Amino acid sequence: MKKAARRSQVTDGSRKQEECCALCRFSDDDPAIFGEKVTLKEHKLSVHYFCLLTSCGVYQRGQENEGVFGFLVDDIKQEIRRSARLTCYCCKKKGACVGCNVRSCRKTVHFPCGRKHRFISQFTELFPSYCPDHSPTQSLCVASDLSLPQSCSICLDSISPVLCYSILKCPSCHASWFHRDCVQRQAHSAGLFFFRCTLCNNKEDFQAEMLRMGIYIPERDASWELEPNAYSELLEVYKRCDAPTCLCNDGRTHCAKTGWFEVIRCRLCGSGGTHRKCSGLKVDTRDWACSDCTQATDGKASLVASPRGVQRRSLLSKRHLSPIHSSISCKRPSLPVGSGSGSLEEFLQVLGLQLGPLPVQVEVCGDQALAAGVQLVRRADFDPTHSLSVRFKDNQQTAFPSSHQDSDPAKQYFLKLLMQQIQESVVFEGPDGSRNLALDSQALREDLYFDIGCLLALSLVHGGPPVGFFSPALYQCLFNYPPNQPLSVTHMTPDTHFTHQVSRMAEAESVDELKKVMASSWEYLELSGCNRPISSLEERDALVEDLVNFTVITRMQLPLQRFRAGLQTLGVFDQVQLFPSVFYSVFCETAVRLTAQTVGQIFTINFSSQEDRLNRETPVITFWRHFLLECEVGRSSISLQDLLRFATGAEGLQASGLLPPPSISFLHPVISSPPELEEGGRGGRGGRKKGAVRPGGEMWRDEGLFPQRELSSKHLLLPVTSSYQAFKSSMEQAISHHVHLLPTES
Repeated sequence: MKKAARRSQVTDGSRKQEECCALCRFSDDDPAIFGEKVTLKEHKLSVHYFCLLTSCGVYQRGQENEGVFGFLVDDIKQEIRRSARLTCYCCKKKGACVGCNVRSCRKTVHFPCGRKHRFISQFTELFPSYCPDHSPTQSLCVASDLSLPQSCSICLDSISPVLCYSILKCPSCHASWFHRDCVQRQAHSAGLFFFRCTLCNNKEDFQAEMLRMGIYIPERDASWELEPNAYSELLEVYKRCDAPTCLCNDGRTHCAKTGWFEVIRCRLCGSGGTHRKCSGLKVDTRDWACSDCTQATDGKASLVASPRGVQRRSLLSKRHLSPIHSSISCKRPSLPVGSGSGSLEEFLQVLGLQLGPLPVQVEVCGDQALAAGVQLVRRADFDPTHSLSVRFKDNQQTAFPSSHQDSDPAKQYFLKLLMQQIQESVVFEGPDGSRNLALDSQALREDLYFDIGCLLALSLVHGGPPVGFFSPALYQCLFNYPPNQPLSVTHMTPDTHFTHQVSRMAEAESVDELKKVMASSWEYLELSGCNRPISSLEERDALVEDLVNFTVITRMQLPLQRFRAGLQTLGVFDQVQLFPSVFYSVFCETAVRLTAQTVGQIFTINFSSQEDRLNRETPVITFWRHFLLECEVGRSSISLQDLLRFATGAEGLQASGLLPPPSISFLHPVISSPPELEEGGRGGRGGRKKGAVRPGGEMWRDEGLFPQRELSSKHLLLPVTSSYQAFKSSMEQAISHHVHLLPTES
């Protein structure tokens, strides 16, 4: 009995070994994903067709009916021996037969392992394969008035609108996005002659792009065409009476050729019928509609057109949208299209064209800008296309003087406070200037991630300061830029419990040390689904990568989804998705420090056309530039920010640029004849008023001349003075007086 049992076990083991592919050692049998699995019983050999096609050392040297589709058995066995010496980059086991086509890259994998780790195999020409570092990618170059899709055009399940290994798009219409597995199964079913885009029906460009992105298209007819009698039921005609009471003595299935008991079919759906007698029709009636179709057309069977689409809002959105602007990102003004064409300021300025003249009041208590912003976006009648009218209040209602309420400086100050408080909110964590999203259960319950994303989008479009505090990891998780780059431990938020645990595993120098660290972190490993046995240090890197992906991406799926939905406001997310390299500096790089040069460059100087005035204005520009330098180095009582706020109302350089563009012209003094000085008069020597005597005896007075501004046009009038000291004194007095009227940051 023991010998028989042992023989049975050996037989079962050899049978299972025969069922496994000799190249990849997987027993999966999914023709759409792995190709047809062929078993040669006489050679006790099974192989996947795709494993053969993508293997580096085997070629079709036989006829189609020889071996496995032209791959000779001896060549297959030689490839098995060759790959037995190669270790898989992913699972660390022997038998890796698929290698990256880039000569300098030494990564080899099993074909199924490569699919799991974003390897792309092109089923054309020499069937090259590419690792994630060298694989082809798709770029977003779609029209700006086209919203990014939220569902797969094949399976209709929701997708994240970020192009990556698992999400592809049609190169022709750019509106059809789909899962990689979905389009591969569609190609396997449709075959070469019927495989095309499900939306635009493009075939040639679509097939070429799918081959480039690693989709296998079999050279055969569609599967539904190969099935015998696949459409035989379409030739059958409905012959049954569906009337509530059938009057035919021969039953409901009886159908006479003519007369009262001929079955008349519904002319709309064709799937319902009745005897003329049973429905009270005339003996010559040929036109009849069933009760279901009559109800669907409101009793008018002639209305066969589909009912008009009803306006629906996204299931992810909890906000009530205005009936006038029901879809924020659906229809926007045309933006420059191309591979990053156009400047950042142009993109944001065109997004700003969506803003209408109708204002929405925002009341800020003290400096609580974030609370006021959240209250704004949670209003039932909130419409992001309304302009912002900001009023600051404290307990005594005196934070801003009345002259600055509802003004552009008040709005700019609000947006500056808002950006600072968003960075310090509970939804972000990490060092200043490099924040990641934090997982906060209360913020999830209150949907604060959506609110913060919405406020960031509003701030950028309304001319607020750059964001500047996103970490590269957060930007990559949101917009896949740089594309298809794996995350590492350095992308995790520093000084957290999870980061310390993963860092210790990454720094382990021996298997025993690694196992010791894993034992102390078993709860974290269980939670992340990574509690697996480790036998060598080569498996450490895959473990660390899985833990990083879990910490940064997997456990943050819901916060990322809601944050992304908030950024969709006014089409900001879609535009960043189109041009991620252009917007990177806005989200991830700290704001540019104000310098004399940057402030001087934003102003356009308008000189007078009269030669006499031009001669007096030219030295003033020299005074202006020297004054900017003194403000920068601290030799003036005012700062460059004070000067910029006075001249333009802006708190700093805005991401969208200053609109309208700031300009400078000149304020000339009143020139009069000098009064005669009385000998021994009051003041004695040097008692004359400030000024200068010009040739011709005219007196040029400097006192009482101060800079003026027109905030609506961002126009600054510089005083024309006789000396730099007079110019500096005039500028400092006017700007200091203005600064004292505004609230100061605590």
